[in-house]
Amino acid sequence: MTPRLSVVIPAYNEAKNLPLLLERAAASLARPDVELLIVNNGSKDDSEAVLAELLPRYPFARSVNVPVNQGYGFGILSGLRAAAGEVLAWTHADNQTDPGDTIRGLERFDKAADPTRLFVKGRRSGRPPADVLFTFGMSVFETVLMGKSMSDINAQPTMFHRKFWETWTRPPHDFSLDLYAYYLARRAGLTVERVPVHFGQRAHGVSHWNVNWQGKVKFIRRTLDYSFQLKRELKELA
Repeated sequence: MTPRLSVVIPAYNEAKNLPLLLERAAASLARPDVELLIVNNGSKDDSEAVLAELLPRYPFARSVNVPVNQGYGFGILSGLRAAAGEVLAWTHADNQTDPGDTIRGLERFDKAADPTRLFVKGRRSGRPPADVLFTFGMSVFETVLMGKSMSDINAQPTMFHRKFWETWTRPPHDFSLDLYAYYLARRAGLTVERVPVHFGQRAHGVSHWNVNWQGKVKFIRRTLDYSFQLKRELKELA
């Protein structure tokens, strides 16, 4: 049976989070019309061994192995290329959001008059005030620069129809992939809907970028550089 939904989760050095992730996913994704693809995104910990041990217990899930980490976005793209679903989604492996949020997103596609024209993202709650302020500032900047209303750009899950994915050209390999997908959806005139998600604490480990303000500054610089690059590229294609 071809899955209706493929959920891609990139995991970099998340060996301690994988058991809980699969347990939580089983509560909502263990159904014949859903597949879960966990991308071992060049991890240097025991992720490969953990997945090899655990995945036989979860027949709805499989792994995609990226030998060398080439970025968060590269891992997601690797999973999307391997996915078979009509509706494609990605979310995080750190258990700060529930993989089951994608099922509520799928319900939006089931109700849509034209699911090929729908783009779904999460709307996060429960985050620290400083992170909310940071997100608001980035949203205002991107809205002004790109000329499209954009908010909570890095919220997960991110969901869209396969036909939209097939229009992508030269997507970025880093955290800018969230911006790329969201902006292309706005530019293409897709209907953007939000599903509320609770954003909790990581079960294990720390963020790979959101550790302190120094990490945020690096993230801002990369995002700004890519934002200007994306605007130039799309202007040339217009």
